[in-house]
Amino acid sequence: MSTERPGPLAASDSRVPGQHQHPAPGEDPRRRIPRTDALLALPDLAAAAALHGERLVKHAISTAQERARRGEIAPDDVAAHARAALPGRATTLRPVVNATGVVVHTNIGRAPLSDAAVEALVAAAGYVDVEYDTVTGARARRGRGTLAALLEAVPEAGGALVVNNGAAALVLATTALAAGREVLVSRGEMVEIGDGFRLPELIASTGARLREVGTTNRTSLRDYADAVGPDTGCILKVHPSNFRVEGFTSSVPVRDLASLGAPVVMDIGSGLLHRDPLLPDEPDATTALRDGAAVVTASGDKLLGGPQAGVVLGQSETVERLRRHPLARALRVDKLTLAALEATVRGPRSPVTAYVHADLRELRSRTERLATLLGREVVETTGAVGGGGAPGLALPSYAVELPERCALTLRTGEPPVIARVERGRCLLDLRCVPVADDPRVEAAVRAALSG
Repeated sequence: MSTERPGPLAASDSRVPGQHQHPAPGEDPRRRIPRTDALLALPDLAAAAALHGERLVKHAISTAQERARRGEIAPDDVAAHARAALPGRATTLRPVVNATGVVVHTNIGRAPLSDAAVEALVAAAGYVDVEYDTVTGARARRGRGTLAALLEAVPEAGGALVVNNGAAALVLATTALAAGREVLVSRGEMVEIGDGFRLPELIASTGARLREVGTTNRTSLRDYADAVGPDTGCILKVHPSNFRVEGFTSSVPVRDLASLGAPVVMDIGSGLLHRDPLLPDEPDATTALRDGAAVVTASGDKLLGGPQAGVVLGQSETVERLRRHPLARALRVDKLTLAALEATVRGPRSPVTAYVHADLRELRSRTERLATLLGREVVETTGAVGGGGAPGLALPSYAVELPERCALTLRTGEPPVIARVERGRCLLDLRCVPVADDPRVEAAVRAALSG
């Protein structure tokens, strides 16, 4: 007869985790708590360990085991509670449904990627020839496919460069062209971008000196001409993408600034590569370069519809000057961004473009269908480009009208549905909702209305 006795909290090896077993009379129920190694051997928890890492799964198991020791849950329920404590995905970022009517919504990730961009991103997740020539076996230009795609899309550009965001592109351009010198900019273009970052502070960080010309509402070519001199590094023209000044105003177009002799850096902001008739006041890279800009900078995750990136297009010698600057190495993008951006530029129409140009009759039909299913009313409303693009431009739209209280329930549900609260109402705009998600939105609204 064996004298070995299990410890007070051990479980018999013969017990299968999750199977309900009745304790023998007088047996301490804690003896039935499954062991960690037995739980980790369960197929679903083993798969979770492969996805999330063993440390996270062990923590969920140990927490459930401790609850069983305290008598809060039954020993047979340890496995189930461990599973329930694990996240549903490998990131804490949660996919949301954008029912705000704002296409490029900064707080929920700006541009949604196209299927082509997502496929490219996944393909680039492993080893890739990002700066390797498989023919010669030698080092190659980093992201050459992405740069070629940009140059094909904008033939007016002699060179292209990609950095990690739009502000970085602007900082690199002014640093390479004007560090220790003057940057001329109109007072009407002294913008503040998101999270309190202001253009004067951004330029000051480059080592350049900002020289303001003109006034808040009116700047003339003579204002620039009087300021241009031997110490001028560049003329900076910034599209005031998140506000509008109306009334007694004037500004100087790129073609006139280019006549002054100093290189013109045009920050178009939202990333349009070509003119869009729906957005007549939004500058585009092609027109700016054709009008004489030495460099155009833009964001990749706004109207361009790609990943977060800073796009630089311009004269070949000027772009090469930027590329060779030491700061460019600190601002370079990774292979995932390069892959997604290339697929965006080469690929089909991006979701952003599709949402901005959504067919109004189709949008109304979808909205009425959803409202009928829910027993609610349809109201006329307006959406927006968002993300600092096309300020003041209203996108006519329709929405399902709901009680204001539904907004909280919708955004805290699964999936989170982000609606718009306006004048005491919760408005559900389907402009940026894929058609395939309509049933999920319907189910989420039913849950919110019944709560």
